[in-house]
Amino acid sequence: MSPLTSDQSLQLDADFGASTAQRGLSEMAQAMVGSSILAIAAEIRGLKEAGTPVADMTVGDYDAGQFPIPDALRQRIHEALDRGETNYPPAPGMPSLRQAVQALIERTQGIQYPLDSIAICGGARPALYACYRLLTNPGDEVIYPVPSWNNQNYRDVCRLKATVVPCGMETDFQPTAELLAPHIRNARMVVLNTPQNPSGGVMRPEEVKKFGELIVAENQRRQNAGEKPLYCVLDQIYRSLTFGDSQHLSPVQMVPEAAPYVLHVDGISKFCCATGLRVGWLVGPPTIAKKAMALLTHVGAWAPRPAQAATAEFLNDLPTVEAWEKDMRRRVEDRLHALYEGFAGLAAEGFDVRAIEPKGSIFTSVRLPLQGKRLPNGQVLENSEDVRHYLLNQAAFALVPFAAFGVPPELEDGWFRASVGAVSLEDIQAAMPRLRLALAALR
Repeated sequence: MSPLTSDQSLQLDADFGASTAQRGLSEMAQAMVGSSILAIAAEIRGLKEAGTPVADMTVGDYDAGQFPIPDALRQRIHEALDRGETNYPPAPGMPSLRQAVQALIERTQGIQYPLDSIAICGGARPALYACYRLLTNPGDEVIYPVPSWNNQNYRDVCRLKATVVPCGMETDFQPTAELLAPHIRNARMVVLNTPQNPSGGVMRPEEVKKFGELIVAENQRRQNAGEKPLYCVLDQIYRSLTFGDSQHLSPVQMVPEAAPYVLHVDGISKFCCATGLRVGWLVGPPTIAKKAMALLTHVGAWAPRPAQAATAEFLNDLPTVEAWEKDMRRRVEDRLHALYEGFAGLAAEGFDVRAIEPKGSIFTSVRLPLQGKRLPNGQVLENSEDVRHYLLNQAAFALVPFAAFGVPPELEDGWFRASVGAVSLEDIQAAMPRLRLALAALR
């Protein structure tokens, strides 16, 4: 083929090079799959573009019209840009932000970490990925409960073996030390998330303490046997969003001896409605934090400098932060309770549905055991994907099945995740009659 001339253009096929790529991709890339939640989101976008008023309770994100970022944070970002804070930040994160995070942890969790324990990164995802990469080798074993967010994808990317521990509604889908204890003997890492995505459950204080004691005892045994340690990665990105008597706690708070084995993942994404600003942090033993800084530098997973500078100033403005958190909790809880009460009303009418009372995060678990039901046209809902599709198209009621969070089909039992980050109270209230009609149409 001759080289192109200045007046020519080359049009490539939509999927050019596909067969070559399939032969060329690494084993890791072959194992990796895309997000099923994002695929669902694409379907919902299509309905919205067609004018359907969908109650979108799928993605773990916020609608900026419903949940804008704090005004004080927005203003400080503008000021940082005006000051010219647009070049590379320091690899560990800007000193002012690391100090602000250090103070935040002491203020909210009573733990005084050294500054070298804190690595700033581009959101919580890079911090979680760094933990998987730094603490495991291919073929190692990791433990996590199901339902849980994204662990199956990190497992595949890092080519690990996984021990999956199913958890049920009796513990708000959170694991207990008793459930995890039989599986830790050969594991390198256990991953916890409280308040939890997808269930909205919060680990109970007595279980946090028992788990801290379990981690310490197992690591004492390993040290005596000359074995590698067992680490706990605690994703606490929803730390500030707890309701009623629920309380977020870390094993380090309950069992200080667990500190060498626990890594905390956090950030501003959820409590500041700032998912797109990409400011997160990893906090743990300084040696591991420094390795995380190095890894994330190599892949360019820095948090943007203006967002770092603004976040530092915002976190240090304690009255503003406290007022924001109080109002944020109220707005999220109001929506979650409206959804919970809506399901309670349907159950009172005799429909076989239920919802978990809101405990934390922006999610709650709802049960719609509709598999086996028939549509008016005789079609049978065979699985949770059929149920999801039916509710979306007949009631404009958009949920994510627990299958997207690692739960095997035989254990799903009709459970779905409902997120309130992109809906108003009015959206929820308007959606419940549509859901009732869709349920009533089934046989």
